[in-house]
Amino acid sequence: MFRRREAVPFAFVAEADRFRSNVVPPTPERPSASQLLGRSLIGLTVVAGLVGSLLFGLPALDPGNAPGKAQQSEASEGR
Repeated sequence: MFRRREAVPFAFVAEADRFRSNVVPPTPERPSASQLLGRSLIGLTVVAGLVGSLLFGLPALDPGNAPGKAQQSEASEGR
């Protein structure tokens, strides 16, 4: 159930609290203009796809086209 942790000397723990690194991480590179343009085009494509699927899917969600209603085809009118 419970694992026994390895004993750590108290002096090591106390020293670790005082330690501060003098190494500064490098600054991230700024994206170029072509990268920004590509990212924005991908974002616009995703948004346009979502809006298009919503526009094409709304007629299928219309309650007036419920499958429970009896539909008559034009071919059955002449009989």
